[in-house]
Amino acid sequence: MEHKKTFYSVEKETKHGTIIVEGPVSPEVLATYEFHEGLKAFRPPPQQKEALLEIAALEEGRIIIARNDQTIIGYVTYLYPDPLERWAEDRIENMIELGAIEVIADYRGTGVGKQLIVVSFMDEAMEDYLVITTEYYWHWDLKGTGLNVWDYRKMMERMMNVRGFEYYATDDPEITSHPANCLMARVGKNVNSDTLQRFDLLRFRSRFMY
Repeated sequence: MEHKKTFYSVEKETKHGTIIVEGPVSPEVLATYEFHEGLKAFRPPPQQKEALLEIAALEEGRIIIARNDQTIIGYVTYLYPDPLERWAEDRIENMIELGAIEVIADYRGTGVGKQLIVVSFMDEAMEDYLVITTEYYWHWDLKGTGLNVWDYRKMMERMMNVRGFEYYATDDPEITSHPANCLMARVGKNVNSDTLQRFDLLRFRSRFMY
């Protein structure tokens, strides 16, 4: 399928001043920004920026950023699922994954995370996609936020619900390994039943769980 991308940019007022939330950003534009040293949840900041540049260059890749002037203080990524994951076993052309979302500590609780999700779905082309996200508690910054796993999950729920993500059952062992882990998905209004049936087959290996 053709991966159309329309750029959107909005201002967000925070206690730290006005920030810009925008995207999908091209790798050329992304390369011009500084990457805040607090963005280190998944890998050291320089390596994380390189990873984002690679995603932005993918045909299906989408990077939405939050920036204070020329410094990126938050981002969310969308791309095809990792080839090593169950969700890539059937390459559904219109199924992409919200791969990572991160906001530096100083901006947490200011609504930046929600705004990243909101701007992500301003593009009408996103209605063509089934967008999934896998939430694992071991990726959560429990220490930095002071939240327990259940409060952190509630926070993630509120953020994802702002654009219609819902829970989906699965027998995926990584997700079922802890009750706080979950699979969520947003079904775009143009997604057909064939895509949903193929998604169902990925969700369950043990048919008796239907």
